[in-house]
Amino acid sequence: MVDILYEATKKCGVCDGAVKVTKVRSRLSLIKQDSDFCTYYKEVNPNYYAVFVCPNCGYAAQDTYFEDAPLGIQDIKKFLDSRTVNVNYSGNRTLEQALSTYKLAIFFAEMISALPSRLGGLYLKLAWLFRENEQDNEELMALEKAQQCYEQAFLREKMPIGGMSQLTVEYLCGELLRRIGRFEEALTYLGKVVANPQAKLEKRIYDMARESWNLARQAQKEQQTG
Repeated sequence: MVDILYEATKKCGVCDGAVKVTKVRSRLSLIKQDSDFCTYYKEVNPNYYAVFVCPNCGYAAQDTYFEDAPLGIQDIKKFLDSRTVNVNYSGNRTLEQALSTYKLAIFFAEMISALPSRLGGLYLKLAWLFRENEQDNEELMALEKAQQCYEQAFLREKMPIGGMSQLTVEYLCGELLRRIGRFEEALTYLGKVVANPQAKLEKRIYDMARESWNLARQAQKEQQTG
């Protein structure tokens, strides 16, 4: 664990203060991956450390965006100016601490009306943490929020987003719909992926979409006959 985690110094995009953050080295041993891309590693869960939190002003954001001045920086500064900050998430994080950092990042991202894809990524990773903690209801709520955000991103944003192709985003929307029990809508999304002639160029996504379509179809039949 000692050589997997390391400390770095970043600049807060809101207050410009120096922030010591804990990062995860890339050499991790993959165990498995769920159908919504939740990935499990042997050594540590890197999602625990993917949100940086400034102990100086309280701002929180995903590591990719933390040092960038947010578009709504004045609104954030106004909100934080009247508050006393007493947070420090450096060093090893517990699952509960990781959950708290995502809730903070989502709060600030929603405050500045961040892109749907950015919010979708935060909600999806929050759902994965709830899954690890066996908080089923909370997981479903976070998955539903993630699906809504990715659907908006699919309609409004230029692809690729978050390293995902258009087909991958379309698949993910369908898979999340399946997981939250909206099978008819899931089948529509997944069916489009399977029927797309370009899908066979992304064989892994094509195969995952077929599997998810079959699961959604079976679940829909059980729902109708139950």
